[in-house]
Amino acid sequence: MTQDHALKPLPLSSDGWRDEFVATFRLAWPLALANLLQMLVHAVDVIFVARLGEVELAASALGISVFGLLMWAFSGLTGIVAALIAEELGRKAHAVREVRRSVRMGLWLAVLSGAVGMAVCWYGEEIMLATGQTQQLSERAGAFMRIVMWAMIPMILASVLRNFVSALGRPVFATAITALALGASILGNYAFVFGNLGAPAMGLEGSALASVITSLFVLASYLIAISWDRRLRRYRVFGNWWKPEWSRFMDLLRLGSPIMMIIIAEAGLFSGAAFLMGRIGASELAGHTVALQVAALAFQIPFGVGQAATIRVGYHFGARNTAAIGRAGWVGIAMGGSFMCFTAALMILAPELLLRIYVDPTLAANAAMVGFAIRYMKVAAAFQLFDGIQAVAAGALRGLQDTRVPMLIAIFSYWVPGFGVAIWLGFYTAWEGTGVWIGLAIGLVFSAILLTWRWTRRERLGLT
Repeated sequence: MTQDHALKPLPLSSDGWRDEFVATFRLAWPLALANLLQMLVHAVDVIFVARLGEVELAASALGISVFGLLMWAFSGLTGIVAALIAEELGRKAHAVREVRRSVRMGLWLAVLSGAVGMAVCWYGEEIMLATGQTQQLSERAGAFMRIVMWAMIPMILASVLRNFVSALGRPVFATAITALALGASILGNYAFVFGNLGAPAMGLEGSALASVITSLFVLASYLIAISWDRRLRRYRVFGNWWKPEWSRFMDLLRLGSPIMMIIIAEAGLFSGAAFLMGRIGASELAGHTVALQVAALAFQIPFGVGQAATIRVGYHFGARNTAAIGRAGWVGIAMGGSFMCFTAALMILAPELLLRIYVDPTLAANAAMVGFAIRYMKVAAAFQLFDGIQAVAAGALRGLQDTRVPMLIAIFSYWVPGFGVAIWLGFYTAWEGTGVWIGLAIGLVFSAILLTWRWTRRERLGLT
């Protein structure tokens, strides 16, 4: 069997709802699985560092909170390349030059934004001191960040290449590479944290070094996959890499910046909620943290569906097929929402089963934390459907290159009704922690309703 037959590209066109469902599903499941595996990669670092003690674990958590936010935000900035590639392929099936321009400028933007992120991480200790952390914790977090920052540019570059291979119908590469990255992360932490396999025992700094090595491994894996695959290789995305395409660069910056702001707004909402919970009580904060991890795990599926919706809608947007645009968006929204109904049922019927992924709910020491976590998960179950819908609706609008108004919707929804209700119910009623979670739910409900409303009016608004 030839390589091209072994990995057939996903169909760009669809003749009906069934065809669109099949095409979206074939694109979404590898991306969703890759997202889940990526969470496991991050969990590996926590598992190894936790054995070093509370101070090292806290320093790692603080460092990753800053590094992760920057990396996630800049990956969103460059992620719009998927929509541009999809549009170009929809307009012209063999848009080699156009796709190469988008990827090249996406890589440029990855390097430039990553350099900004590294500069921020270099001052990690000063950032921690400014937020009121102790001298010891700030020093350890700063030392960690001055090593892990070298993973920033490789990670964002790999994110651009992941969008490229996915838009070209090879999303399974993202799954396979992330699975390999999980193994690389385990091996790197095992070697450098505790000094195994002949490596020096570096402790917390060893975990940071393992992250850098893993990021370089992932980037190298994408380079190998692109050079190996006949369909991807023909785009020669690294050809003339020094040549600027300023109009395309500005397109990426103009369309990607609102996505970056959405990520910062959403991350700020949940980070702010953690600070609110910390003022209510330690057990409430612990329960909030665990419940949020379960909700974040469930979110990876509609997040992957949203990524698929961006590409599918982008294909049809390039082809100027308004009927197919509608089918692609609605199929994705239905798919993401349906899965979240399933996770909502699990949160209500079997919350302890989900909590076992992170903690032992039978231990007496965890009783208070588990009690609060289960209470918060009931609220999370109520907003699962809306969380899934808003994630996919945002992805569908992104396929139409509509990012500015969704940014305004997100900032308003999260920070006005969302955070406002969280403060009111959390501190001015007896709801306390549950009230904070109701505020989070309100923010997601507003976001889902407004984004879906904009999607339904896409033609009247001239988005198609």
